Parts: sequence; C-alpha cells; structure tokens
Amino acid sequence: MSAEMGWSSDPAVEIIKTTCSGCHCECGCLAYVKEGRLIYLEGDPDHPQNEGAFCPKGFSFVDFQNHPDRVIYPLKRLGERGSGQWERISWDQAMSEIAGRIEELVDQSGPTSIAWGVGDGDRDNNLCNLGWLFALGSPHQIGGDAAYCLRPGCIADRLTWGQNNTWEMGPDLANTSLAVCWGSNPMEAHLCSKGRELLRGLEKGSRLLVVDPVFTKTANKADLWLQLRPATDAALALGMINYIIENRLYDQDFVANHTTGFEALKKRAAEYTLQRVAEITWVPEEKIKAAAEMIGRYRPAALYHRMGTNMNTNNVQNLRAIDCLFALMGGIDVPGGNLLHAPSAKPRPISFFSFQIGDEPVSWAPPKEVCMERPGAKEYPLNYDPASPVSWKVDEHPHMALDYLLDGRIKAVVWSHDPVTGLQNSLKVTRAIKALDLSVVMDFFVTPTAEVSDYILPLATWLERERIHDQHYINFIGCSRRVLKPRGEAMDEREICGMLARKLKLNTFVELSSAESYNNWRLEPVGITFNRLKEKGLIGPWDLEYRKWEKDGFPTPSGKVEFYSGLLEKHGYDPLPSHTAPPDSLESDFAEEFPLVFISGGRNIEFLHSMQRNLRYPRQLFKDPLVTMHPETAAKYKIEEGDWVWISTAFSESNGIPPVRQRARFSRTMHPMIIHAMSHWFYPEQDAGPSKRLEFNINTIITDQPPYDPITGSPLIRGGVCKIARVKEEDSWTCSE
Repeated sequence: MSAEMGWSSDPAVEIIKTTCSGCHCECGCLAYVKEGRLIYLEGDPDHPQNEGAFCPKGFSFVDFQNHPDRVIYPLKRLGERGSGQWERISWDQAMSEIAGRIEELVDQSGPTSIAWGVGDGDRDNNLCNLGWLFALGSPHQIGGDAAYCLRPGCIADRLTWGQNNTWEMGPDLANTSLAVCWGSNPMEAHLCSKGRELLRGLEKGSRLLVVDPVFTKTANKADLWLQLRPATDAALALGMINYIIENRLYDQDFVANHTTGFEALKKRAAEYTLQRVAEITWVPEEKIKAAAEMIGRYRPAALYHRMGTNMNTNNVQNLRAIDCLFALMGGIDVPGGNLLHAPSAKPRPISFFSFQIGDEPVSWAPPKEVCMERPGAKEYPLNYDPASPVSWKVDEHPHMALDYLLDGRIKAVVWSHDPVTGLQNSLKVTRAIKALDLSVVMDFFVTPTAEVSDYILPLATWLERERIHDQHYINFIGCSRRVLKPRGEAMDEREICGMLARKLKLNTFVELSSAESYNNWRLEPVGITFNRLKEKGLIGPWDLEYRKWEKDGFPTPSGKVEFYSGLLEKHGYDPLPSHTAPPDSLESDFAEEFPLVFISGGRNIEFLHSMQRNLRYPRQLFKDPLVTMHPETAAKYKIEEGDWVWISTAFSESNGIPPVRQRARFSRTMHPMIIHAMSHWFYPEQDAGPSKRLEFNINTIITDQPPYDPITGSPLIRGGVCKIARVKEEDSWTCSE
C-alpha cells in the first residue's frame, strides 16, 4: 500500500521498524514519518508475529497519534469533579502536589490507604507501578478485570495440568487437526496473531469447531458451530466428556498413565446425558454428539478459549470442565495441541504471575499479613491470597475494592485505565472515585474516569517510547523503537513512575531511574543491552521441546493431569467440574418480567475496550452503540432496525438505575432469546458530564453484586436476564449522579 501511495520512494519519508502495542497481538510494523509527523503505518513482513498482517486498530493509530484532543500536558482540576474545568500545570508541580498529598494520606491513614488501578493496558508498565506502590507499603493493585479476564483460565489450567496453556501462546492453531474456539473470536480479537494462525491451519486442512452464542467471524469459518446458551459451558463440556467416555473416544494410554481422578470424572459426567445437556444449553443433541465425535476423531485438537467462558458466576468450573475434556484426548504439549512453553531466554518478567523476579528473593513484596488486607484475599483465596499456588498473586477483588473507596479505607488511587467505562455498575464506580481524597489518571484522552479525577498525566504513545516485547504468547524477545518525539509534554508511564518514586523518596525493587535503565535492568538475565536488542530486532524464535511431561511429569501436586483437584477440595470447593446456573436466569422468579438473556463485550476488531471511540475510521463504521437481536425478537417489541432501544436488568431496576440505550441491529443468526450489546461505549465528543456519558454503556446496568463465582469472585456479566423496549421520541435519560 505504501508503494502505491509513493511514500516509500519519497526521500523525505523515513521508514522505521517498530512494534505496535495497540492490543495483545503486538505486531511488527513499519512507521512512515515525514517532517516529524506520522503519516502511515503498515505491517512489517519480516516480523514473525504477524508477517506483514495489520488490523484496523493498528492503522487507526495514525489518527490516535495526531488527534487534536490528546492530552499532552499535565492537567489539574478546577471546580467540582466532573465540571470539565482544567488548568495546565508543569510536571514538577503535578508530581510535587500528587506526592505531597500521598505523603499526607500515608501519615494520616497509613500506606494501605493508597492504591493503583490497572485494566488491560500496556503490561510493560505494570511492574513499574507495582514498584512504587509496593515500596510505599501498599498491597492495593485494583485489577479491573481480575475476577473474570485471564485469571480464571490461569487458575483452571494450573489446577488441571499445572501450567497455563489454553490461551494466547498455548493453542498450536497453525498445526492442529482440529481448532476449537470456545468463547473466543480470534478473527476479530486477535486477527494478526491467533486469527492468522487459525487461517494457516485451515489452509493446511484442519477442521474448526466454534462454541459461541454469537455467529462471529470465526464461527463463519467453522465446520461446526454450537450456539450454546450463555454461561452453560460446563454442562456442554461435561456432556461431551460423557459421550466420549461412553464411546471410548479418548486417549486411553494417556489417561491411564498421566492422569488422576478419571473414575470420579466419569461418574460426574454420567450425570450429563445428551438430553439433559441439550435442555440446559439449547444445543441440539445431534450437534453435541457431532462435536464430541470431532474432538475424538481429529487429534490432536487445539483448544482456544477466551472471555466468553469467563464472564459469569461459574467461570473456573466452566474452564475446568473444558480443560478436562481436552486432557482426555492427550493433546497436551504436542505439535498441533496445547503447548507448555518454556522460553529459552527470560528477561525479568513484566507481569504479575508471581511474587518472584527470576531467581531473586521476594523481599520487595509487602508482608503477607499486609497483602491479606486486600479485598477478596480471605473470601477468594485461590485468586487473591498471595500464597495461592495457582493465582497471579497481586490483584484484589475490584468490586469489593470499590467499597474500600466509598468507606474511606482507600483514600487515593492512581489509575492506568478507565474503570468508569470498563467496570460493572458504572454509577457506583463514579461515586467511589468522587469519594476519594485524591484521584490521578494516566491516560491519552479525557476519559469518563479522568472527568471525575483531580489530575490527568499525559502518556506517551507506543510510537513515542521504547520497550521490550516478551509477552506470554510469543516465542521470542522483541522491541519497540521510538518513532516520534512525544507530543507536547507527554511522558512514558515508566518515567512517570520513576518521578513519583523519587518524589516519595522510595527505594523500589524495579530500576526506575529512566526508561532506558529499566529496559536494561529487565534484559540483564539475557545478557544483552536494549540498544543491542534494537540492533538485532529480536532474539529467537526458539525451537520448541514437546512432551516435556514424559520426562518431568506435570507441574501439579501429583505430577499428573488432575481431573479431581485436591486443592479445590482442600479449600471447600467441588473438586470435579460442575455446572451451576446463573443466579439471574430464565428459571429465576423475575424471569417473566425479564424474559431475554443478554451478553455484552463481544469484540469488534476496530476497538480495544473503550479505546478508539474518538477516531474517524472506527466511528465511520460504528456511529452509535449497537444491540444485536433476532428480527422476531424485535417484532415482538415493535422495534425497527436502527431504532433506539432501552435495555434494563433486574439489578438496574431494583437499584433505581435507569436503562441504557443502544441502536437495534438485526441478525437472523442470533438466538431469539438472546440479545448482544456492545460494551465500553461512550461518546468522547459529547460534552454532557460523566453521568450522561453512561447512558449508552451496558456496564451501567450490569451487576457488581454477589453472588459471585465462588473461586474468582466474578459477577454475572454474560448470561443474565434483561428486558428491552423501543425508545419513544419523548423519552429522555435522567440520573441523579
């Protein structure tokens, strides 16, 4: 494309190789810069992650980078929170005032009154923020998605076979006989990584089985699509387990020699007959049988599950059931199956998988008794207790944490994301932030969270900074090169963390004197400097070793795959996978008033969560938020395609929260009992105050209240019940917030 535009032959255009950080895929890209301004981005054909592929999110970063509404100077609130009045201040004033206020609050209420809030942002910055937070003595990392994102999969995988291998890097989709996308949509969510691998596998002749309530772009390529009822994944998996065991379609040698608890699993699965499972899941018996036979016939199969299995109140058992189904087939750590990765070279990790930095001691972590003050640590120990052998160890329950903000136990938060848009019960999130003594946001734009905060610190984009790429789903170490000078006074988040640490006079376990020193510190175990890594471009990819369990066993207490989990039993949970219906379901007392099942949060390739809502290209495609429904459903409520539709839940009505509205979109592939709403929606161009922006955000009416998943504490986000009505011309949205 660049050649067609003539840019590659223009001597005034500089072409710089770098790596996009616009989503999880982290694709190699070529940045075209002319006279200090970014004019074009495209995929790098030499990069092993994407081999030249590039998605709309990547292309849209030209608009993102140059957007006139970007915050490029530190801002301080004037007037009331939410008034939209800001003044530009210097970095020194901003950091001096923020650090001074934090010191006052620590003197008054102790270090545990300070927190950091993180969502699904740039993981390279997580360790830096934990650096100043833990050095201060606070354990409070408020992980916005800690109850339902990758954590349930991490827990389920580690309980079953001791290591994560069903998401991101694990499924070997390019070499499999059967790709199983269960609650995942890689053709939109991860097009240039897992989506591209899936296409390569299909080109080689692999089959595709998709389990999803929605006919996604991935389902459009499937040999078989199971349209299950949301939040019934465990029942479906157990039904297939029962059929596979009854018909001896499993790998009998692997099960006999490398698993424990088979007889118990067999007995549990026998409760899930095809007829019962069809009634629970709405999937016809013949399709359940066909899917089980596909899994039994085409080996090895590669399992790839994502958020569709997680955002409900039975997420760990859903995933345990799916894990057990695939463990029966023996396709673990084999080509075309689900791989147990052991990278050949390891920098100091960016993530929060454990309280350990390589082989170094853990003295930098807050004491266990302090960490046990985290919301959820006692209630959900396998997810939030730092001693848990299966968790990420540093998160806390996000919804319980909001109560800490409201009652004053947490008085200051530095946010690296937009919880007002991204967390459930958005009005409560707004109230909680307003209750703080100090709220600081690090971001690129004035988000709904920033609107009700005290300071906005402008971030440098990935095009304006340098970082290491070694995420848990790639088999190499790569890097981003700086393409542009930061606009205005925007700053690398790692530099901001260093400034804050120095203002607070903290001795951090992370090297934070500069971004360059941080990069070099991380690479020390590899024996290379960051400048040398930039010269090389990347280290790896490495050859993979397969069937490591034949020599070393599995990293579980028994050394085998555990269908029956002693750790779950020890903590009082069901040691076998099981199905539990959502608390808000069509079988509940209020189903007559709320007769539809709703789901939200399905990916559109143009957006990452709440980002890109203010960019031209995505908004040309999606002017307004859309709720998808079957035409028969719409006709029942006298709704025409394109009409505005009110959506409300039992939770929202019982708590006096007004319904939200989205535009109706019709699809005959939707189940008539299900509607699918777009999530994280707000209008950045709308100057109407933070509450008004929530009129279109489905999270406004989704519960943050228990009952939660008993292991992770997840609320019911997908699979609850709702009702809809056409918005009348005279209707308006009012809220007391």
